Amino acid sequence: MGLYINIGNDGFRAARNGEYVDKSALIELVNNSLNSERQFMCVSRARRFGKSMAAKMLNAYYDHSCQSADLFHDLKIANSPSFKQHLNRYPVLYVDMTNFITRYRNSSDIIHHIQVDIIAELKEAYPNVKYNTNEDLLSVLYAILQQAEPAKFIMIVDEWDAILRESNSVQNDGEAYVDFLRLLFKSGNSLSVFAGVYMTGILPIKKYKTQSALNNFEEYTMISPGEMADCFGFTDKEVSELCVRNKIDKEQIKTWYDGYRIGEEESIYNPLSVIRAIKRRYFESYWSNTGTYETVSHYIKMNYEGLKDDVIKLLTGESCTVNTKNFQNDVNVINSKNDVFTVLIHLGYLSYNRDTSECYIPNKEIGIEFETAVEDTGWVEVSNALKQSEQLLQWTINGEAERVAEAIDRVHSDSTSILQYNDENSLACVLALAFYAAKDQYVMIRELPTGKGFADLVLVPRRNMDMPALVLELKHNATVKTAINQIKDKHYSDSLVDYVGDVILVGINYNKRTKKHQCEIKRIKKMSQVVDERVPSNVINMSPVQRKSVPSNDIIALVVNQYFPDTTAIRKNKLTRIISELLKTDLSTSEMMLLLNEKNRTRLRNGIINLLQEKKWITKTDLGKLTTPNQKYRLTEIAFQQIRQYNFENQQ
Repeated sequence: MGLYINIGNDGFRAARNGEYVDKSALIELVNNSLNSERQFMCVSRARRFGKSMAAKMLNAYYDHSCQSADLFHDLKIANSPSFKQHLNRYPVLYVDMTNFITRYRNSSDIIHHIQVDIIAELKEAYPNVKYNTNEDLLSVLYAILQQAEPAKFIMIVDEWDAILRESNSVQNDGEAYVDFLRLLFKSGNSLSVFAGVYMTGILPIKKYKTQSALNNFEEYTMISPGEMADCFGFTDKEVSELCVRNKIDKEQIKTWYDGYRIGEEESIYNPLSVIRAIKRRYFESYWSNTGTYETVSHYIKMNYEGLKDDVIKLLTGESCTVNTKNFQNDVNVINSKNDVFTVLIHLGYLSYNRDTSECYIPNKEIGIEFETAVEDTGWVEVSNALKQSEQLLQWTINGEAERVAEAIDRVHSDSTSILQYNDENSLACVLALAFYAAKDQYVMIRELPTGKGFADLVLVPRRNMDMPALVLELKHNATVKTAINQIKDKHYSDSLVDYVGDVILVGINYNKRTKKHQCEIKRIKKMSQVVDERVPSNVINMSPVQRKSVPSNDIIALVVNQYFPDTTAIRKNKLTRIISELLKTDLSTSEMMLLLNEKNRTRLRNGIINLLQEKKWITKTDLGKLTTPNQKYRLTEIAFQQIRQYNFENQQ
């Protein structure tokens, strides 16, 4: 057992002895690529997303110097037809490039040391092979295959891009390193030497102009993950199982560490942070001890047009459009705002929606790192707005309109050097920044759709939060009366029909001439807010047998088909998918309903109630007790819980 050749399975064995989530499906994907045109692959993922764990797993599986059947017999890969075919059948060369950075950081020729050290160990491991003098690594491996090894090599390169990211002489080392990789993996003997090559790191392979430096590699990235979308990070189902097994609050885990969208996987969690939170039973940012904010600060300080505006939008929960095409996959070559956002996506500090070409801050953990980074940039005005946001929220709830107006004046005045402040959209962005602290207690929704238009900003209390909802209407060169009246005229509070609690209406107007804000605050009590209107929990008694009699997606499809008869088949399918996806989340019924327009909400509520009656999951007598909209929405909430429980039980 050496440092590079046939290092054994100790690393993966240690992982199996702890809290382990099965990611062995990756092995089958690699098996399918061996000895084919796709045998060279580079998988890039954000730091702390399990790259090294995957590399150790692959080494334990392929390395013929050890026996690893006991490590894999209960994992997904054991059910694959290719499992035994490749298990412990290859000589494996495992190289972690960070080791060379640590050992030879101050060397003028780090690439020379890489070759010398690996070749020296190979010659010690294969002493009977006749080698020529001054051979490169590929030639040495070829000689071993010709004289000693019956099977081709598997090569695993962990942190392949460390030299490009961390070397003291990046330019010289970077060019020499890429030339070394080309010689190793693109020469005439490369296919004869390697059955497969698996490289992993943070960055995709460096581009020269628009072409990859190693264009014979299949690449899987944070932006384009292909079939490996769920192989890194934890899926929502995996986190649910972890939370049940460890009796920990999933909603908190989701708030802190979820939010990454990787390819078709819309809910991916940071795995290292999830495991640490479960072990310590404490929720916090586990990126903090890795100097995250310094990395973010370095990039957001760059002086590119529109960068500061977009960073503030990201902080307030908005998404920003990004063109990822021109980034050279080099942290030292940043030429635009798009490059800044692209590198932050690869590093894991932003998530990326490929369908909309937008990026966003994925979760509370990363949001905290952005807050710290903003403080470090010297953006005093933004930092001050973040610090006073808790007080502003309390003043709003208390109805202190003058204080709220003065506070927004300060945020506006401080932010004019960063934000263009000429219309209601800009005002909405500043207000979202001013109410930033509310994100812990509220779901913040920009431009909430209602029956007659849009409310500019709505704050809906998160589950188990005893707080009033806030509806903010923003005006530019009008009056606060106009803003308040618009809330009432457009029935914005009706969008919160399933929310039980007070609603605070906040009208804000900005006078461009005086550069001052006016504010009016009104608190209204929901007319349906009566304790005994809550539907008793026993009003619906759906047994597991009844639940399993109809698949949950079919339940939704039946409702959609019956109560949207005038809708096209395409739109019916789309609505079914939307509702199905909402049911997979941890959103409350209030939050889910806010994502559907008023007409769809009413139809969906009535449809579910009628279907429950048809399936005899609720009696006519009980149905007759439901006389108010709030009671009916409560029943809808119970139905959603039952359907979610059906999903969970069927996944076990």
